[in-house]
Amino acid sequence: MKKILVIDANPNAESLCRALADSYVDGATRAGFDVQRLSLRELKFDLNLRHGYHEIQELEPDLSKSQELIRWCEHLVLIYPMWWGSLPALLKGFLDRCWLPGFAFKYHENDPFWDRLLKGRSARMIVTSDAPYFYNLVAYFNAPYRVTKKTILGFCGFKPVKLTAIGRVKNLSESEIKKAIKTVRKLGLRGK
Repeated sequence: MKKILVIDANPNAESLCRALADSYVDGATRAGFDVQRLSLRELKFDLNLRHGYHEIQELEPDLSKSQELIRWCEHLVLIYPMWWGSLPALLKGFLDRCWLPGFAFKYHENDPFWDRLLKGRSARMIVTSDAPYFYNLVAYFNAPYRVTKKTILGFCGFKPVKLTAIGRVKNLSESEIKKAIKTVRKLGLRGK
């Protein structure tokens, strides 16, 4: 049975991201997958990596539990809004504090390379945006998606990493929102 971790990284509990996370979890649970969920807004931790990687801060219990769940999973579903062409501060702080050297990656001492300590896992990014997907493709060459896919998930070993982009969020009709939720439920049913 596939082990799936769904991370809802929107700080707003009434967001479309939460509805998408609910839908994915519902589909994956109905399909019989072993599903766990993290809602970052409910975790208690300092967002600030105060000393960079020079001095590791002690992990709060919620971050220690998060690391356990990330190690446990075979497939990670990361659901977040794109704000200012990037990750929300809550997600960035979570990654800075939780995905540490020795957990997510390990640099080699005498060369510029690293070990991807989270390899063997796949991932799905479900990203909402007020801008249309096509705009991010043409204007920014999909940089907002590529950063998360390549320099975060790929850097730590997740492969393959798939994207579901839901654009024009502020202008979606009720039927378009229902369609997006249904699409994400189908992803959950397939464990993708």
